[in-house]
Amino acid sequence: MAPIPLARVIASNFNRYGPAAPHSPTKLFFDLALVGYNQKTVPKYSIVVPLHNEQENVTDLYDRLKAVMETHGESFEIVLVDDGSNDHTFAMLREIAAVDSRVTVVKLRRNFGQTAGLAAGFDHARGEYIIAMDGDLQHDPNDIPLFLEKIAAGYEIVSGWRKVRVDNFWLRRLPSRIANWVMAKISGVDIHDFGTTFKAYRRDILEQVPLYGELHRFIPALASWHGASICEVPIRNVNRERGLSHYGISRTFRVFFDLLTIRFLLRYLSRPLHFFGTFGMMSVFGGTAIVFWLAIEKFLRHVPVMASHGPLMMAALGLLLGGLNLLAIGLLGEMQVRHYHEPSRRAPYSVDRVLRSQNEEHSVSD
Repeated sequence: MAPIPLARVIASNFNRYGPAAPHSPTKLFFDLALVGYNQKTVPKYSIVVPLHNEQENVTDLYDRLKAVMETHGESFEIVLVDDGSNDHTFAMLREIAAVDSRVTVVKLRRNFGQTAGLAAGFDHARGEYIIAMDGDLQHDPNDIPLFLEKIAAGYEIVSGWRKVRVDNFWLRRLPSRIANWVMAKISGVDIHDFGTTFKAYRRDILEQVPLYGELHRFIPALASWHGASICEVPIRNVNRERGLSHYGISRTFRVFFDLLTIRFLLRYLSRPLHFFGTFGMMSVFGGTAIVFWLAIEKFLRHVPVMASHGPLMMAALGLLLGGLNLLAIGLLGEMQVRHYHEPSRRAPYSVDRVLRSQNEEHSVSD
């Protein structure tokens, strides 16, 4: 954990108590004691694990995480998120938290999904570095030192790579390989495994990446927009020993829809008109060309357009209206982007000058 500078404490005293504050030894002593307390209680690493109906794995997971982190020697905490389990998962987590102050348990009111579970864990984690992993023990806690080594080398995101996978080839490995290849091409982030939850992050990077939907697997791609340094480490991929898997082939189809979202966010988040306007103008030009051709047919060749080219006329109308709608959506998006980036408290008027009773005149820029 980064230490709290002494200058910050003295400045805080000065702001609250004035120039006499540095000469108040009692107050300064308590502030310095608070600094030391915070340095001892705020961990360097946070291990975040979302859990859903994992009562068979909870105890073993905790024991293995604790053993690995205690061997490493740095301060740590374990944040366990119960994502609406309907078995005895939460009861077991509560017992663990009662005997180990380094464990924080977050219980969600219902099953919100893995991304929401991770977001809840990130929000309640206090460490400077955060390591996320699954709770089914298919992620081996013994691989955590590999992540810590890369974090210590200065990387801001370290992604696990299941180089040798034990999953079903047709249902898991092949779709995952295709999705990872597409994701790497779309995002420009050269890693092999976007799908694994087993990753390590600097806290400040996570604070810049909002999580919703199922975007947790695309954090490296979203963080690359902020210029994060990213690397990957090979990790072991073992079969689930206990409990039932929560993943199926349906998740693969949802991933491809997320790919479209990521593509849009990475390229057009701050300029939506470039996206909608491109298709809108293509549609308008196409409709205009058809209308121009139909006009030539009617007025120069005297062809009965409605009888001969009725469907084509309707297609031209659809292209024109669709294109205009896309342009309108793009403009609305641009207004939202401008509203986001500009100050919210802006006067709805522009003052030329103000005259006061002392005959002072102040010019105000437009």
